Amino acid sequence: MEKMPKWADVALIPFLNLLIAFVLSGLVILAIGENPVKALQMMISGALGSTYGWGYTLYYATNFIFTGLAVSIAFKAAMFNIGGEGQAMVGGLGVALVCLYIPFPHWSVAILFAMIGGAVFGAAWAAIPAYLQAKRGSHVVITTIMFNFIAASLLNYMLVNILRPKGEMNPQTAGFPDATHLPTLHEMLAPFGIAFSKSAPVNVSLFIALAACVVVYLLIWRSRLGYEIRSFGHSQEASVYAGISPVKITMIAMLLSGGLSGMMSINNTMGEAERLVLNSVEGAGFIGIAVALMGRNHPFGVLLAALLFGFLYQGGSELSLWTKIPRELVIVIQGLVILFTGALDNMVRKPVERVFIAAAKRRAS
Repeated sequence: MEKMPKWADVALIPFLNLLIAFVLSGLVILAIGENPVKALQMMISGALGSTYGWGYTLYYATNFIFTGLAVSIAFKAAMFNIGGEGQAMVGGLGVALVCLYIPFPHWSVAILFAMIGGAVFGAAWAAIPAYLQAKRGSHVVITTIMFNFIAASLLNYMLVNILRPKGEMNPQTAGFPDATHLPTLHEMLAPFGIAFSKSAPVNVSLFIALAACVVVYLLIWRSRLGYEIRSFGHSQEASVYAGISPVKITMIAMLLSGGLSGMMSINNTMGEAERLVLNSVEGAGFIGIAVALMGRNHPFGVLLAALLFGFLYQGGSELSLWTKIPRELVIVIQGLVILFTGALDNMVRKPVERVFIAAAKRRAS
């Protein structure tokens, strides 16, 4: 049976999905009386037209890389981890405890322990739904959704009743010590004579996220464990016949997924806010689902999709700030991209497949 070329699957279909989403978004903008071309120009200028815009685009993309990789690992084991939001919240708690209660001489040491703290707390939060599926048959989609709400309640309790400094009204921790403050891209590029915005929150976490893409690639496609995860995801029955333990793979895949989500907090909690605040995740756990789907669960695809959603987040913020287009419409644009790259992917995929199959048959005849 003829198949669609790989390049069409990884490049053409996502491009067509994006094109449809942007065309529909343009029609919506036109319907409210605004110019869609000017709106697009504003988004591009706001997200990519200055180092300030690039700084925020890359900052958001860093969050989405972590959560996108987290979702993709679970997907490879045929599990739909919707709990990235909660795992990132609890991971932020782990990062905060490390930064607040362990004295560090330098940020380079602090970030290693913060990564461990975030990963351990995020993995621990994912371990419970993983165990319930592996041992009790509870569906991981349901349990991870529930654990998002539990994580939000837990974080709220910790910030209001335990970690909030005396005399402070806002539900947040004290500021982290100076030795834990991560260098921003401005500080990292200044010695090379490259000017970058001081106000942009992008920091060294970006390079850790890029390294995570490489590590996940090597793990999934160049290791025995990765082969077991992919085999289990393709066919559980065949993998069991080959001697692969479903309990082991379920637990390991979810622990890795939760750990990556938890590590996201080195960017937003340690790098940007420099304290743990309520709602610090800002939906990045859910955006990670769309990033993984659009990136075809491949680390390089996740990286590109994360950059796109970073552009949408920053460009959308500028759009709502400098035009009459409401913030809610920006969310609609983001939702359309998620809808067509995720839920309605087959609407584009099937016709494209038929075109390639028909073309292959004509060549064969």
